[in-house]
Amino acid sequence: MLLITNNPYDYSYISQGEVSVASINDSEELMATDSAFDVLGFSQEEKMGVYKLTGAIMHHGNMKFKQKQREEQAEPDGTEAADKSAYLMGLNSADLIKGLCHPRVKVGNEYVTKGQSVDQVYYSIGALGKSVYEKMFNWMVVRINHSLDTKQHREYFIGVLDIAGFEIFDFNTFEQLCINYTNEKLQQFFNHHMFVLEQEEYKKEGIDWEFIDFGMDLQACIDLIEKPMGIMSILEEECMFPKASDQTFKSKLYDNHLGKNKMFEKPRPAKGKAEAHFALVHYAGTVDYNIGGWLVKNKDPLNETVVGLYQKSSLKLLSMLFSSYAGADGDKASGKGAKKKGSSFQTVSALHRENLAKLMNNLKTTHPHFVRSPPPTECHLSIKVTTSTRNMDARSESFLLLTQRLARLLTQLLARRLTQLTG
Repeated sequence: MLLITNNPYDYSYISQGEVSVASINDSEELMATDSAFDVLGFSQEEKMGVYKLTGAIMHHGNMKFKQKQREEQAEPDGTEAADKSAYLMGLNSADLIKGLCHPRVKVGNEYVTKGQSVDQVYYSIGALGKSVYEKMFNWMVVRINHSLDTKQHREYFIGVLDIAGFEIFDFNTFEQLCINYTNEKLQQFFNHHMFVLEQEEYKKEGIDWEFIDFGMDLQACIDLIEKPMGIMSILEEECMFPKASDQTFKSKLYDNHLGKNKMFEKPRPAKGKAEAHFALVHYAGTVDYNIGGWLVKNKDPLNETVVGLYQKSSLKLLSMLFSSYAGADGDKASGKGAKKKGSSFQTVSALHRENLAKLMNNLKTTHPHFVRSPPPTECHLSIKVTTSTRNMDARSESFLLLTQRLARLLTQLLARRLTQLTG
């Protein structure tokens, strides 16, 4: 049905990490998922649409392109993957390839055909694959919530937030900045509840307590990332200028922050170490970042010619997912339809900040409880605790390692003070 093999290594999008876990039976999990679709009331057409789009994305990642001789123009290097992806998406393969290599773009009030380089085509394929998956995932969440909706008034709820921790790799880029920025905000929230509010509670209860500053205010780093003329603000500004580049972005960062903000540093070159352009002093440590391709990643533009094909797809789910899409100029991707007010274009960093702000506002309305979970293992067996190479490679910092010790210290200080007061 999906025109795929049984070997996950045949598909680049799904084989860049661990592809199997000894304690998990993939066949059983698939059957359980299929059964869950039925229990939740998904129609056969909806279920098949999800499967087909998943398979199409897998084939999407296998498309190959090459550069035409003496031209900076991409052309397909074989069409097998494109043929399979187009078939599953309900598209014409030739139209899909043409849309990727020669998209129609709006110049003024007219549309013209623009040639694409190989790199531009690969960026386009990646952005389209992510967009299809994101829209499908969000649709499934809404669809499942609708099936489980009781129509009853909800006054209380229990939410579970899984915090993975900071990422400090040998090579850190835009994705790591977004993840570490999120962790700075969550760690600040944790510290505030564990230490600041806890000590304020002692004062309310009349305990003779001298406030202890644990020196864990992360706001300076957070402001450097999110405030006006901060890293994300400058990145978004650069995305608005056609002639902006990684170098102009770096220059603006240095002009605004190097030597002016202690959280912003110039990385120290080291032999055998990946190239880095700036360093940030995070809660978990100093992280060197490489800014290569950040402008393209942040804009993450969709090929609107291909989106227009999606909107006309014979696969009902795909056409529905993109039915309301409007391009950066506010028009429907197909070039037709009423013009919307303003622009629908939003950078990845702006969307990330917006979603993170919503999450933090939601967390602030709750009564949080924090649980430290041990790192996952491939087998559910008791093991001797050692530092694994995998964890060292990622240097993924646990939120509670240091703060757990500080919380214990806080408790000991409180107990000592109460002992002094009671004689």
